[in-house]
Parts: sequence; structure tokens; C-alpha cells
Amino acid sequence: MSETVLQIHDLKKHFNAGKNQVVKSVDGISFSIKKGETLGIVGESGSGKSTIGRTIVGLYEATAGKVEFEGKDISGLDRKGKREFNRKMQMIFQDPHASLNPRMRVGDIIAEGIEAYGLAKGKAKQERVFHLLERVGLNPDHATRFPHEFSGGQRQRIGIARALAVEPSFIVADEPISALDVSIQAQVVNLLEDLQKEEGLTYLFIAHDLAMVKHISDRIGVMYLGKMMELADSETLFQDPLHPYTHALLSAIPVSEPKFRRTRDRIVLEGDLPSPINPPVGCPFQARCPSAMERCAVAMPDWKEVKENHWVACHLHS
Repeated sequence: MSETVLQIHDLKKHFNAGKNQVVKSVDGISFSIKKGETLGIVGESGSGKSTIGRTIVGLYEATAGKVEFEGKDISGLDRKGKREFNRKMQMIFQDPHASLNPRMRVGDIIAEGIEAYGLAKGKAKQERVFHLLERVGLNPDHATRFPHEFSGGQRQRIGIARALAVEPSFIVADEPISALDVSIQAQVVNLLEDLQKEEGLTYLFIAHDLAMVKHISDRIGVMYLGKMMELADSETLFQDPLHPYTHALLSAIPVSEPKFRRTRDRIVLEGDLPSPINPPVGCPFQARCPSAMERCAVAMPDWKEVKENHWVACHLHS
């Protein structure tokens, strides 16, 4: 994992909320992902995790910043220019029920991308669809059915097959297991891991289940209110977290998973996540941080590498 596939430079995505108000969903994020790696992104709802993924694959247009994929800046490309990269960058969505067209048969859903990029026709296309269904643990006979005839776990497998249909090298998995039963979640994660090994895929894995993120991710980034708070390899983040927010998240892992816990003392954060329309001055976490200092309310801490491959934005480590 030496070749950098994706490089994000100061990425911002702001939404117009009306009345001259702006929602700063992603507000200056920088990171990279290497070939064959899985980077996990965690954080509370509203932290901007999904917005990052959707902006990277082009579903949202970035407000500012740069997205480099395989060494090429794709941020400013027009729709025609992005077509080449859209095939290489696919997305698996959180809700498989909402992301699959209920009026289309499963085989046609999977074949859409194959047809759009002219990858196969006729019998070859059909065989490709059957092969993809088998790859994700489904039966070729399922191609003639509609999405509502399947369980949530099966629908997510269909979504995975659709993403694989155009032979991508990079996949954004946007909370792909959060809408599934707990008994099915591990099966889907294991499938993603198997496909990664077989196809050499690179993942951006977005989730809120820290234990599952640790299981699948090589590195983990922690987001809060549109900012990246900490980024390190999985073992380091769990064994030696540096940011107070990361400490709080890790303390919330259930006691039934003691090997994932740094301490049995739960850190309860007071207050709610601030509004991204009117974020606090300084560190976005300062109003809820048990270690906040005066300068936390004045200046946003720099994003810096305090240890090898361990990045954090916190005045405690400036």
C-alpha cells in the first residue's frame, strides 16, 4: 500500500440554507488513501461523514478544495470529463431500499452501468450480471425479481453488485450496514473484505459503529462538525487516542467489547452537537470538551502530525 489513490486537499462543501445562511457540512478536510487500503470515517450524525463521500464521487460539487484521484485533479472537471472517473469511483449507499429503483428488475439494475459504459452486450452482459450476483452470494435466478422481494441484507448485496458492475478501483461505502440487522452486518462486512482482497479494491468506509470500523479499517479518521479531529491507524487510535472527542467516542463502546476500551469509565458529553449553520469560534468541540482551555474558544487548532502517521487538531498537542 504505497501508491496514493486519493488525495483530498482542504475540501469544503457548504450548502445554502436560505436567508443568507450557509451550512458548513464539510469545512476544510485533508487526507489521503493508498491503494488497497480501507480508511474508516467515524463521527456523530451531522458531522459531515456522508457529505465527504458524496462530494468525492461527484454527487455533490465541492465548494472549495481539491480532489485528486490517481494523480489527476478531478475537482474542476465537467460532466463529460468526470465520466471516466465515475466508472472507477463507485458508491454503496446506506439504505438499500431507497437506493434501488423499485420498478426495475435486479438484473436490469446491475446491468445499467455495464450498458452505460459499453462493457458487454447481449449474452455476455447477462453472464456478467449472473456472475456478479454469485459473487455477492445471491442466485442468478434473482435477476428477474424486483428489489421489494428481498430482505435488507440481500438488497445491500444487490447494491454491492451494482457498484462492482463497472469494475471500479475505489468504493465509498456510506454506512452500508447501519440499516441492517446485527446478525447480517458481519456477513456484509466480510463480503466487502473478501471482494477487496480479490479485486484489489480501495475503500472509504463511513460508519458510526466503532468496533466494526476497527475491524475493517487500516486507518480511521474522526470527524466533528465538518472538521477532521484525529487520524491514525486503527490500532493506534484505539490504544493511544489523542483528541478528547476520540476518547469520548471510544468510552461509549459497550462493556461487552472490553478489548476495544481504553477505560471502563464512560465520558458523557454534555450538550448537543452545535449547528453547522452557526459553528462556534475556535475549536468546534470546545463547548463540550472536558479539557477545553481559553484559546480553544479563540482559535481553531492546526491540523498537524504529532506522531508518525498520527494527525490531530487539538491545542493539547500543539
